[in-house]
Amino acid sequence: MADQRDFLGRFDAMSSKATATVIAHYSTSFTLASRLLSPKTRHDIEALYGMVRVADEIVDGAAAAAGCTPEAVAEILDNYEHQVLLSLDTPFHTDPVIHAFGNTARKCGFEKAHIVAFFNSMRRDLSQTTYDPTQLDEYIYGSAEVIGLMCLKIFLQDSKASAKDREAMEHGARRLGAAFQKVNFLRDLAEDKEDLGRSYLPVFTESMRDEIVLDIRADLDAARLSIPLLPFGARAGVRAATDLYGCLVDNLESASLEDLKNGRISVAKTKKASLATKAMWKEVFRK
Repeated sequence: MADQRDFLGRFDAMSSKATATVIAHYSTSFTLASRLLSPKTRHDIEALYGMVRVADEIVDGAAAAAGCTPEAVAEILDNYEHQVLLSLDTPFHTDPVIHAFGNTARKCGFEKAHIVAFFNSMRRDLSQTTYDPTQLDEYIYGSAEVIGLMCLKIFLQDSKASAKDREAMEHGARRLGAAFQKVNFLRDLAEDKEDLGRSYLPVFTESMRDEIVLDIRADLDAARLSIPLLPFGARAGVRAATDLYGCLVDNLESASLEDLKNGRISVAKTKKASLATKAMWKEVFRK
């Protein structure tokens, strides 16, 4: 009798655990928020995060620290994009992160254009060091807004939302992704400038910081409007992530420019736990 062991199922499970390890290693905030998602949704979000994080690490110093030349880093990124795009049509990959991502991408119907836009932004990080407003908007779209749109694909994979509600949720997803990226610009001022030689915000003053903070708050407010439209299994996690970044904005606004330029502003673990709990109970009672 043929061996009936579930070889693919075991590989799928291992790949899913691999992406869960990636998110846990790199982001306490997203790990905490993802735990409020339904299990099925959480595994898919972890798969998306895992792919995005590996690409980020390629351009943000890991490959260079391993001794790769700039030309080699560019080639690594190109090869990684090629393999990720192949996973949209291929049901197996030897890389567990790409394998898990491919499973999620095919199931949820990720758009190739969104993935290409993401890698185009990552590619800019290899050579572009300053940005004008138009270029920055393009960068934010590819590096963050399309990630929000892919997250929404995950949330709505079993949904029959109306076209009007989908449009509203897509707007919210893009605004939330943009808010996350702008927060990271402020948090990573020192690292981007000193370690990576990048300046997304070329002239940084207190008035500029306050202007960016207002812009981020507007993005977060717009994103919050669409949270009630999301399926129940996604709402608490998205609300927790939104509120965590809202707290980060408060801390960034109150920090001195010297602190912003010299270190990464964060949220205390106890505060994160409190925000996550409040988000969970708010959605439970709302339902």
